[in-house]
Amino acid sequence: MSQAQQVGQLFMTSATTTGMTGAESAAITAGKTGAVFLKGHTSAGTGPVRAVADQARSLASPVSGVSVGMLVATDQEGGQVQVLNGPGFSAIPSAVVQGRSAPSTLQNDARTWGGELRNAGVNTNLAPVADTVPPNLVNVNAPIGRFDREYGTDPATVASHSTAFLRGMGQAGVVATAKHFPGLGRASGNTDTTAHVVDNVTTTTDPFLEPFKSAIQAGVPFVMVSSAIYTKIDPNRQAAFSPVVVRDLLRNTLGFKGVIISDDLGQAVAVADHTPAQRALDFFAAGGNLLLTVQPADIVPMTSAVLARLPQDPALRANVDDSVRRVLTAKQNAGLLTCH
Repeated sequence: MSQAQQVGQLFMTSATTTGMTGAESAAITAGKTGAVFLKGHTSAGTGPVRAVADQARSLASPVSGVSVGMLVATDQEGGQVQVLNGPGFSAIPSAVVQGRSAPSTLQNDARTWGGELRNAGVNTNLAPVADTVPPNLVNVNAPIGRFDREYGTDPATVASHSTAFLRGMGQAGVVATAKHFPGLGRASGNTDTTAHVVDNVTTTTDPFLEPFKSAIQAGVPFVMVSSAIYTKIDPNRQAAFSPVVVRDLLRNTLGFKGVIISDDLGQAVAVADHTPAQRALDFFAAGGNLLLTVQPADIVPMTSAVLARLPQDPALRANVDDSVRRVLTAKQNAGLLTCH
């Protein structure tokens, strides 16, 4: 792979579920991106979604002698956060409702829902939510509680059910993602719509990390890191840009060996204090592996910034090399990479 192709493997850009725009296809091609996120709720069903997924796959940058498939992702949690609907897709209940099922039942259901994603050409689900919202915050927690995205109000329930969900997805051949590390259940606001979202409670030994530990032990391929600030872990940086959160806690202390993916670093208000280029450089410097932006216009400035910095930054080169290996390993495990 060329250096540009290697860097492109570390980015996930967006494609609209109702039809890819010219700007979206141009971003995939220009950035040589290896992953795409299907955005925008649709009720069109399996066929039209597969058409968009197939178009995205056709834009994958060719590598001589190697077929490198595209990660095609979406948010298919259930309840209010279910992007894909219509014929071929179940009406998935919210995580609150899922949390009332036995874990074995939920795992079977998730395998069914994962099969529906595969039939639509989607091989990656940015779910489950592994955040725990304490009972007194359910009605006021902006990112999770208000949307019924929590499996329960104690870490043990969230751990058992989020792990059941990710196992079911894995059985269906779908890459699952535990999110939003180290947790948004006690955050002050929604990072998508609010600046300077803060969690003043979570520590590096917090009981609320248990669902993420469970996911890691179950072999979850991806963990998504949040864009909130955790004052008791790293008070000066958003988690996505914090080597203390990403490298020290998630990678080294908890022993996660898979792909660390960002939450959206495009339109999210929580990261608007960084330019797109700086978001990319800071995310990879922190130890991140796969950067998600739903803003196609970000791809060129982001990838260009990384490519320009590589010659004079040995630490960045090392992390890009490490990240490429992790992303390609995940693709190989998902049947998307054939080496000759």
